[in-house]
Amino acid sequence: MKKIFLALGLLFIAGNAQSQNITDAYRYSSEELNGTARFRAMSGAFGALGGDLSAITVNPASSAVFLNSIGTITLAHRSTSKEVDYFGTNTSNDNSDFNFNQAGGVLIFDTRNDSPWRKFSLGLNYEQTNNFDDAYVAAGVSQTSIDQYFLNYANGVPLNLLQTQEGETISELYSFLGENQGYGAQQAFLGYQGFVIDQVDDSPDNTSYNSFIGSGNFNQEYRTVSTGLNGKFSFNFGTQYKDFLYLGANLNTHFLNYDRSTRFRETNDNAGSATNEVRFNNNLSTVGDGFSFQLGAIAKVSERFRVGASYHSPTWFNITEEATQYLETNNNANERVIVDPNVINVYPDYTLKTPGKLTGSLAVLFGTKGLISFDYSYKDYSATEFRPTNDPEFQFQNELISAELQPVSTFRLGGEYRISNWSLRGGYRFEQSPYANETTVGDLTGYSGGIGYDFGTMKIDLAYTNAQYEENPRLFENGLTNTANINRDLSNIILSLSFGL
Repeated sequence: MKKIFLALGLLFIAGNAQSQNITDAYRYSSEELNGTARFRAMSGAFGALGGDLSAITVNPASSAVFLNSIGTITLAHRSTSKEVDYFGTNTSNDNSDFNFNQAGGVLIFDTRNDSPWRKFSLGLNYEQTNNFDDAYVAAGVSQTSIDQYFLNYANGVPLNLLQTQEGETISELYSFLGENQGYGAQQAFLGYQGFVIDQVDDSPDNTSYNSFIGSGNFNQEYRTVSTGLNGKFSFNFGTQYKDFLYLGANLNTHFLNYDRSTRFRETNDNAGSATNEVRFNNNLSTVGDGFSFQLGAIAKVSERFRVGASYHSPTWFNITEEATQYLETNNNANERVIVDPNVINVYPDYTLKTPGKLTGSLAVLFGTKGLISFDYSYKDYSATEFRPTNDPEFQFQNELISAELQPVSTFRLGGEYRISNWSLRGGYRFEQSPYANETTVGDLTGYSGGIGYDFGTMKIDLAYTNAQYEENPRLFENGLTNTANINRDLSNIILSLSFGL
């Protein structure tokens, strides 16, 4: 008996369903350049400098470099421009938003003059680590239909699981499949009930399927809109030993929220097509929290040279996801079929372990006139891991992550020149592609610049950053794996206010 109870007719806890994939793993493991205006004006090259609230996120020893207690708040305007190419058809998309990017403070405590431990610091800093707000449209003519998505999931699934029994509703069977057979069976069910695919043999034990859609050209439009962010609170402790060594540690709590809505539409007038139009909508909502720690040190080699080193542990996220689906088709007689389960799939909580990061830094100071700073970071994205690792689907995804993602080197270079109370800043950064094919997401190149003015008890800083990279995301992870070529241009205007505490 496949009937089950649906709480309020809407909510369903999916026991075996899984929808997590390598794209999710990369999304929640990656970080944008965020933080104070001074930090971003120098492209984040602060691992050997310190003396900035956002520098704590690179090297926790940075807090002990402050001479006095200080607080900083930061606002940012973020804009993205996307040029999308899908089989030769080009579309443009632009998005922008204001966000509260950073806020924090450090308290400095001086010790006795005869102690080798000259001071210690306590800090608290909030920083947005990634902004998920995005939207684009990919439209063009493909020779691969959405039917391949449903066929890939359906082949191997017995026909009797996809057919409703007497008195059984679409919602009840969709829920039953999610609970007992998993996400793939639900996709097969949608395709079968929506007349996208059909059984080869009219037998309950049939496990082979073909398509109602004839081969040829397919007009396709894929729209996606996402919102959300990844943020981090850092609880910092630092100390200065004599005049040459700074040490620090962070305990970080993370949070993320991500909502995505995709709308896919395909039409065709191919000979032999019984189904000529398909609309397939998917909505995903994700929330999570996590924990990580950092250790770091900065050493004064001389009055001119400083070196720094830091370790950022993996982040262990605990994540919950919910999803809904909707399918609508039309045939050549203009007869519409709607498969709307009206069910919220609530997937079991899972853990995502993101990769750790090592950073080495070097800074050259020119007295009170200026400085040049360089950071190198190493982060192995192939070590990203879904847990529990004994889950068969997670085992498959982890193998895919290990094969398709790679270690990444990041280079950051920044400089500052001071003229009286004014400061002029600039920076450059380069981040390698996290994908071994270097095309799913390409290398990132970024530039930055900014100015600052010191009023004495208060400082104001303004910065501009720009980054560009190319990506080729798949429309779907299975079956219809066509990619859209996207050239991204990301710009930020950042304003920070710092004041004594």
